[in-house]
Amino acid sequence: MTLLYKADPERGKQWARLFAQKAPEIPFRLWPDIGDPASVRYLAAWQPPEYSVRTLPNLEVIFSVGAGIDQFDLSGVPPHIAVVRMIEPGIVEGMVEYVTQAVLTIHRDLFDYALQQRQRAWREMPVRAASSRRVGVLGLGMLGSAVLERLRLFGFPCAGWSRSAHQLEGIECYAGVESLDAFLARTDVLICLLPLTGATRGLLDKRLFGKLPMGASFINAGRGPQVNQQDMLDALDRGRLQNAILDVTDPEPLPESHPFWTHPRVRITPHIASATRPETAVDVVLDNIRRHRDGLPMIGEIDRSRGY
Repeated sequence: MTLLYKADPERGKQWARLFAQKAPEIPFRLWPDIGDPASVRYLAAWQPPEYSVRTLPNLEVIFSVGAGIDQFDLSGVPPHIAVVRMIEPGIVEGMVEYVTQAVLTIHRDLFDYALQQRQRAWREMPVRAASSRRVGVLGLGMLGSAVLERLRLFGFPCAGWSRSAHQLEGIECYAGVESLDAFLARTDVLICLLPLTGATRGLLDKRLFGKLPMGASFINAGRGPQVNQQDMLDALDRGRLQNAILDVTDPEPLPESHPFWTHPRVRITPHIASATRPETAVDVVLDNIRRHRDGLPMIGEIDRSRGY
């Protein structure tokens, strides 16, 4: 019942130590040292190895080491192999921290103050009450719900949109395509935390940005291909958008000539909003292995019809 790890090798060494401490009865292998391929039942990976199904004939579960699974080619994974995305506290805490600082950067006019600093200008701007700046999150899964719960504590009027209906205390929840325009119309800071699917690829385009209030701002910690980049730049240059903070782009990294690098109203970080923490991720994987052995549902197992 071997678990094979194929991702960052330095993190893999941490996983190996933790498995040895917490589950010495489960053989642990670091790619490419797979040992007996027939013994591998579980694979933890950022991207599964090519031809993994043929290479690992008894594979039963693939665990993503990240919150998403859009980097997987599910067409090459037979239906009998379960695919499980990572749901662990480290990812949630990191995302809450990142989005909170991004919203506060926008709210406290730090884009403008950075421009003033380069001009050696000392000018105060009026401080706007949090209660007057409406925040909206696209995506009400584990990450979106946690982000909204934290932002609500600052006094921002908070709302969330998702494909299916949710109820969250103190959060105005919108559901379905028919409610998207109403959600956008009440949103001054739009945060994307959606998974990348066929339905969300290119979703953030001219039409969507045009439904936001004039001068709204945008934070993307979902996936780069969800944004029509030229439409976003046009919206910034027209003042439809005031600021954009991007943790994800398409491609990653951006080419040196890309206009995002030098645009005064764009801030980029290199896909670091949140990351799996080995000490908590291993606990989650071990719990799911036990669930799998006992015939129980695994936490984070994806619905292939939805793509997440």
